[in-house]
Amino acid sequence: MGAGLAPGPGRDESLMAAAAVGDESALGELYDRHAGAMLGVALRILKLRQDAEDLVHDVFVEAWQKAADFDAERGSVRSWLLVRVRSRGVDRLRSLTSARRRGLLGDGENVSEEADPKVGPVWDGPDRERARKALDRLPEPQRTLVELAYFEGMTCSEMATHCAIPIGTVKSRLSAALGKLREALAVGGRFE
Repeated sequence: MGAGLAPGPGRDESLMAAAAVGDESALGELYDRHAGAMLGVALRILKLRQDAEDLVHDVFVEAWQKAADFDAERGSVRSWLLVRVRSRGVDRLRSLTSARRRGLLGDGENVSEEADPKVGPVWDGPDRERARKALDRLPEPQRTLVELAYFEGMTCSEMATHCAIPIGTVKSRLSAALGKLREALAVGGRFE
């Protein structure tokens, strides 16, 4: 543990501040705290473990370079990292899909040779059960869209096609679902 960094609710923010001024051990601790959840999201999007691990590495390199840009007013460090993994993962998936269409990669070809289909999202944080319950309590149409967006890496237009609903409906359902999840997972928040 880095000297002078107290454990507790502001721990991640303190670690980001330390990383912003070049503290490598702070970045290492952030990695230890969040890499599992990030890998779970990356695996759900990219399917292949090596690609997912490469993505998590790339996001931590980016986090190191942009640590000073982190704004605690806009969300938690965990959310900041997970949003980056999802966004970069979707970009990478599109890039791989495009390369396959142009014949630059074979159908199953990627950086890794083997996928591990039994690997689901890895989230070992203390709020895992609360998050799972909050997600399970969402109405089915909202839960489906959250899962397609965050675990399958689909865009709003892809979800609209997949679910055969207008894109505006996708966006409004997704927005409502995220609002409910935010409320349910807020400190002391209750899901009604």
